[in-house]
Amino acid sequence: MDLYDVIHRRRDVRAEFTGEPVPDDVLDRILTAAHAAPSVGNSQPWDFVLVRDPQTRRRFYAHVQVERDTFAATLEGAAAERFARIKIDGVLESTLSVVVTYDPQRGGPAVLGRHAIADAGLYSVCLAIQNLWLAATAEGLGVGWVSFYREPFLADLLGIPPGIRPVAWLCVGPVSHLQTVPDLVRHGWRTPRPLAAAVHADRWRAGENHPMG
Repeated sequence: MDLYDVIHRRRDVRAEFTGEPVPDDVLDRILTAAHAAPSVGNSQPWDFVLVRDPQTRRRFYAHVQVERDTFAATLEGAAAERFARIKIDGVLESTLSVVVTYDPQRGGPAVLGRHAIADAGLYSVCLAIQNLWLAATAEGLGVGWVSFYREPFLADLLGIPPGIRPVAWLCVGPVSHLQTVPDLVRHGWRTPRPLAAAVHADRWRAGENHPMG
């Protein structure tokens, strides 16, 4: 599959997981792709926790629903109606979740390239997540990033040591299909900005672009 095709086919998957397992060889390939991501100071500050245990996933799912309700309570009118139609996770539908973590001490005490930008290590973890996501898409799998959770809860649930931050809970698995139009666009939550609205020449210029709400 062409790289650009993979980039544009990638979707944040919720409802399309089939519940079939991820073959071991495929999982190894996508984790290898994630582990090949560039990182500040070559620190590779990520780890991957593979969560298959149904009880653990059910506990996390229950927590996610509480956070969904918390967010829903902040909405009114049309926004509340739109959000009510949006599925926010595939925790129970997928049979595998990958939790990606960030260890700020990895490669320390002096991480080359991080002295002026403390978040450079966190950015590195996000690059690993993107590699995983694109590799999974190329393998015909779906990935869904679940963000409705509190980090202390997830750290306690998975026994993540103090100082290591859980960055992403990713639902991963075979899918029936990938949506042509992203969910949040289909449900009218937000319209994408065109590229022209995001590009500035030499300096940030007020009024030069026109973001779409």
